Amino acid sequence: MRRYLYLGVFFAGCAGLAVEMSASRLLGNYFGSSNLVWAVIIGLILIYLSVGYTIGGKWADRSPDFKTFFTILAWASLLIGLVPLAARPILRAASQAFDNMQIGVMVGSFISVLALFSLPVTLLGTASPFAVRLALQEKENAGKVAGKIYTISTLGSFVGTFLPVLLLIPAIGTYRTFVAISSGLMLVALFCLGMTSGFKSTLKLLWMPLLLALATSLGLRGFDKQAEGIIYEGESAYNYIQVQEINDYRLLRLNEGQGIHSIYHPTLNNFNGSWEQVLVAPYFNAAPTTPEDVREIALLGLAAGTSARESYKVYPQAAIDGFEIDPEIVSVGYDLFEMDVPTLNVYVEDARWGLSHSDALYDIISIDAYKPPYIPWHLTTQEFFQETYEHLSDNGALVINVARILDNRRLVDALYTTIHSVYPSVYVVDIPDTLNSMIFATRQPTQSDNLIANYIGLSEDPNTPTLLMSSLETAILNIQPDPQSGTLFTDDKAPLEWITNAMIMDIFRSDQIEVLQ
Repeated sequence: MRRYLYLGVFFAGCAGLAVEMSASRLLGNYFGSSNLVWAVIIGLILIYLSVGYTIGGKWADRSPDFKTFFTILAWASLLIGLVPLAARPILRAASQAFDNMQIGVMVGSFISVLALFSLPVTLLGTASPFAVRLALQEKENAGKVAGKIYTISTLGSFVGTFLPVLLLIPAIGTYRTFVAISSGLMLVALFCLGMTSGFKSTLKLLWMPLLLALATSLGLRGFDKQAEGIIYEGESAYNYIQVQEINDYRLLRLNEGQGIHSIYHPTLNNFNGSWEQVLVAPYFNAAPTTPEDVREIALLGLAAGTSARESYKVYPQAAIDGFEIDPEIVSVGYDLFEMDVPTLNVYVEDARWGLSHSDALYDIISIDAYKPPYIPWHLTTQEFFQETYEHLSDNGALVINVARILDNRRLVDALYTTIHSVYPSVYVVDIPDTLNSMIFATRQPTQSDNLIANYIGLSEDPNTPTLLMSSLETAILNIQPDPQSGTLFTDDKAPLEWITNAMIMDIFRSDQIEVLQ
């Protein structure tokens, strides 16, 4: 009998952590996966479990039998499968509220969905104390039995931590992951109930899998979000991915959908955004600098390849190394964004790791991996920028796309300060009609007047691509004074959260969220 108890404890522990990881992903698709969102999810899950521990101990003392234990697990499994389906219409409303910046609806949706997890997680929390009560036969073995049960529960939690992230969510999506967790726990609970209390007890609960199957078939139809022109929706281990097509423009959006990560149009090359500014970086060097001088380009944060396509238009002779950590985004780039650039070499790996293991010296290193609040801190530090410096050719240049919010330029100031601790010359260009700034840095000491001198020289060559000239014009007209001193980011201390959290609060109070690129 005890082996069935251990089996139930293992799967309860597995389901508990799997639900927590999946809940963060479910909410992250709509509200983002910032440290604030994670903190709220983990905090409330811990409260629900704590309530479950208390209830489980009292419940076990009143009804110490296997039938009660496995019936509780069966109910928990059913609620796991039903909660995200019940949450789906709420989250769709939240998606529309995000687009319209209806803060009250967004906050209400967030709280409502988290509240829906209270029942199944609380029931899962009853498992371990209930199991301890059932397993105890002699007081002398109490510590040994309790230790074994909590060990088995923790091993289940270990499996549950990785199962949804590495396997289920990328393979079947977040909603179906909840259904899979529910089905697995339900199967174990009903089987163990039959083995310990007779299969008549199991027959009385067979309506549960039938209800789950019906709710799943009805609740999983259609796209997760209701937005204009959705032509693709998918999930990976890293992101919720959505592609919209509006007036022949294809837009790549990730997670909660704010900000355009890549853009494509079948007849246009210039989108007057941050992507084109990658082309400008070499021309802070002394004139004459020409397109033929660019032989190697690294794009850290390839996304669906907008900058890669534009770089090929201007620098067809240059080898382009694109680093993108998410393989599903790469697939979307090839399938929907015409990313089959002849000179592009795609590396599906972390940008810093990939750059550190590259033997190439680049003429341009572009970093486009900052989308507040999702800024990988390890790509913002003094040590990282030292690595970029060492991977540039003698006349190489660095360019980074950075967000600012209205008058909040703290992120720009901090990155300028950090980069300037490594590079001799650093410049900031604000992209007009957006909330984006570009930070340029050169390996050699340079001056901003070089940009104008190179523009004049290139304008005299009829073969200079129009895309390059227009991008240079944007940079020249929008170059900014040197920023004020900001925080120096290091591998040991990079307090990005303080800055990005303040930026998020500012953007919620503005009406300019959609111009982030």
